[in-house]
Amino acid sequence: MSRRAWGLRVICGLAFASAASAHHSHGNYQQFFIDLKGTVTSVQLINPHSWVYLDVTDEKGAATSWALEATGIGGLTRLGITRGFVKPGDKIKVRCHPARDGSEGCLLGFMQAADGSIKDWDGGQALPVDNGFFDIKK
Repeated sequence: MSRRAWGLRVICGLAFASAASAHHSHGNYQQFFIDLKGTVTSVQLINPHSWVYLDVTDEKGAATSWALEATGIGGLTRLGITRGFVKPGDKIKVRCHPARDGSEGCLLGFMQAADGSIKDWDGGQALPVDNGFFDIKK
C-alpha cells in the first residue's frame, strides 16, 4: 500500500472517530445533577439509546412528563440493568443531568427502583452521594 493511500485511510479513520465521539458526548446536558421522583409511564430499553419516561408531580399537583436518556440495551445489560429493573407504574427516584436547553429531559445518572435498589446508569458501580434524597440503607 502506498504512503498516500495509507495516509488517506488514517485521515478518514480520524474523521469518523471524531464524529462518533461528538455523537456520544454529554454536550446536550448540564454537568450538575438534579433529583426527580415520579411514576414511570414508559420504558424503552433499545439501541442506540434507551429512554425512561417519568411523570413528575410538583408541589401544586401538576404533572410534567420527563424523558430520561441512557445508553443502549447492551451497555445497560453490562451494568446489570435488565428489562425488569423498572417498568410502567413504578414509583422511582432519579439523579440526572438536565438538558442544557431547559426542556424536561435528563441524562440518567442514578436510579432507585421501586424495590429500593439503586443502579448507576452512567457507567460506574458507585452509589450516589447520600444527601437524604435516596433511601440508602446503612
